[in-house]
Amino acid sequence: MPTRAFLEIIQKSRTFYGKIHYELILLERRTMTIMKVRRSNRLVDMTRYLLEHPRTLVSLKFFSERYGSAKSSISEDLSIIKHTFQTWGEGRLKTIPGASGGAVLAPFYSQENAEKAIANLVNEVNDDSRFLPGGYVYLSDLIGRPDILHQVGQIIATQYMDKDVDVVMTVETKGIPIAQSAAMYMNKPFVIVRNSSHITEGPTVSVNYVSGSVKRIKKMELSRRTLSAGANVVVVDDFLKGGGTLNGMASLIREFDANLVGMTVLAESSNSDHRLVDDCTSLVTVDAEDGDQKTITARPGNFMENVFGKEN
Repeated sequence: MPTRAFLEIIQKSRTFYGKIHYELILLERRTMTIMKVRRSNRLVDMTRYLLEHPRTLVSLKFFSERYGSAKSSISEDLSIIKHTFQTWGEGRLKTIPGASGGAVLAPFYSQENAEKAIANLVNEVNDDSRFLPGGYVYLSDLIGRPDILHQVGQIIATQYMDKDVDVVMTVETKGIPIAQSAAMYMNKPFVIVRNSSHITEGPTVSVNYVSGSVKRIKKMELSRRTLSAGANVVVVDDFLKGGGTLNGMASLIREFDANLVGMTVLAESSNSDHRLVDDCTSLVTVDAEDGDQKTITARPGNFMENVFGKEN
């Protein structure tokens, strides 16, 4: 059986080695704090972080502590990143001076990049095999492709870059990927308008609207929890023919006492004689001829004119 003296020696040893272990932990933390990250690594990680947090103010203090670097060095890094985004026309980095300042990245396309992206969309849509009965166009494969959604989302974010937007709205189901992509680049939530009741939505607000294409009364609804009074809403959808669905969403926004900022669609038909909405931006315009030869002719929509003041 150990003596009392022996037990005291063991206890003192534990205390001694415990203090050493604690000091080693503090030393490791100090070393990690003091250790600086190379500029090349900082630039990569800062760019990644800004892209993952668009339209969010990131303070100099945050980056300084993250990399163990002086704020002056971080400011120089941000200047490099800002110049790079400007050169490639992929985003606008705004730096805000002062103690509460930092940097905010707004992803967008320059005019040149927007023209290229829309030309790519036109080329993808310009295919006679996409013709559907009633003058519709098959787009489901496009809105399921990450590369197309990347372009469409950033194009829409470009249109509303200088607008005060709180929510992106779409109607189920084909508009959902487009709304999600646009909302990601704007760093805003998106809401989905339903065509029928879903018990998981809770209490809803519903409106009746006239379908622009088939001239029938339909109903759409939105959960009361998803939209606040005074919210600024951007509406997006995949295809515009008669405009009944977009007009219905505009009515729903008014029911919530919210504000409609704008409407944007991936493609619109040029064959509609009577359009229920006038102020809508389209990326692609489609002429679908339902004759002996089913043909589709795609061309740029009114995006460039509406956003950059340039007609195509």
